[in-house]
Amino acid sequence: MKLWDKGISIDKKIEQFTVGNDREIDIHIAKYDVIASRAHAIMLQKIGILSEVELEKLLSGLQVLADQIEAGTFVIDAQFEDVHSKIEYELTKSLGDVGKKIHTARSRNDQVLVALHLYYKEELSVVKDKTKTLFNTLLNQAETYKDKVLPGYTHLQVAMPSSFGLWFSAYAELMIDDVFLLDAAIKTVDQNPLGSAAGYGSSFPIDRELTTNEMDFATLKYNVVAAQMGRGKNERTIAAALGGLSNTMARFAMDVCLYMSQNFGFISFPDELTTGSSIMPHKKNPDVFELIRGKCNKIQALQSEMILITNNLPSGYHRDFQLLKENMIAAFEEIKDILDIFNYSIQQIIVKDIDINDDKYKYLFTVDNINTLVVEGQTFREAYQKIGGQVQDGTYVPDTSKKHTHAGSIHNLCLDKIRGKFPS
Repeated sequence: MKLWDKGISIDKKIEQFTVGNDREIDIHIAKYDVIASRAHAIMLQKIGILSEVELEKLLSGLQVLADQIEAGTFVIDAQFEDVHSKIEYELTKSLGDVGKKIHTARSRNDQVLVALHLYYKEELSVVKDKTKTLFNTLLNQAETYKDKVLPGYTHLQVAMPSSFGLWFSAYAELMIDDVFLLDAAIKTVDQNPLGSAAGYGSSFPIDRELTTNEMDFATLKYNVVAAQMGRGKNERTIAAALGGLSNTMARFAMDVCLYMSQNFGFISFPDELTTGSSIMPHKKNPDVFELIRGKCNKIQALQSEMILITNNLPSGYHRDFQLLKENMIAAFEEIKDILDIFNYSIQQIIVKDIDINDDKYKYLFTVDNINTLVVEGQTFREAYQKIGGQVQDGTYVPDTSKKHTHAGSIHNLCLDKIRGKFPS
């Protein structure tokens, strides 16, 4: 069944190419098509297209489908082009002509669009919740290990003293910035496009405010052309938000891989969280974090894909938009798994004791020692030259007693302040 069927047979090769794997992908948005169809039916009854009896039948039929989707028994058979044609077919099969009325005053264009808006809105909220879980885990780890010294590096050269508390809470606070972008993406899709039809509205006296309220959208996408032009723009915005979060996790995963290596040796994980080598019995490989890094980098590439598919399209609907769904949906599934496994794994980190007296860390405290001389009355340039001279002639002896007291520094992490910044 095809919603655009006019009784003319279509070439099977053309059909396969144009339909693609929409049937498999659309399982993810089936729930939301039912939600939108319910709101649409209520609206059609209000404006006199449906009787109260017809509405009750449609709502009952839609509930049956919603229950099947929830139970995992809903299947989009090969005879159907997509989830939308399947749902209309099932309503017509069980309700007769009443089922045929559900498509009145809407197009598959706004039908797909509103289902995607609802799907994106919910999935972004799930990602935000999982991000908060990882955020809280990182702050808890920061509190636990706030006094454990960690050498800080710039240019991968020993630089200044840091701590595991500073390291954990750094990535936690970066995630707040990522959530700002997730919230912006949520706000972007929290606008009802239903009623834009094929992109130019309808001659029926539809009530778009009613469907907006029924589907719990924050507002309406008023201009019908703007609503359709949101297709592609929504995906680009979401991809940017998911990419930002992925960037944070990819960098964190890289740190983990680096710090696990024998040349650093700052952290480890239980054997059951690592993998071995087929020929080197000593290996404990950070495969989980390498895969997190790779998967996150793959998600970061999604924004470029969305841009390239949609960048030069004129206003109105184009079939190119069909290509946006598959990798967007895959990215949501991937990033949810990444957040879960990152949160699970990082709780089991083994933080090692680091001997700051090791000769390779000798110069960690040069800046602190310069600052001590400045406090004693020397100019910064004089102090810099003095300590620099000691480094050059081999007479430098580090003083490790200096404390960093300002907000956000090694000895004043401000964890409560960071926790309070996380958006509600």
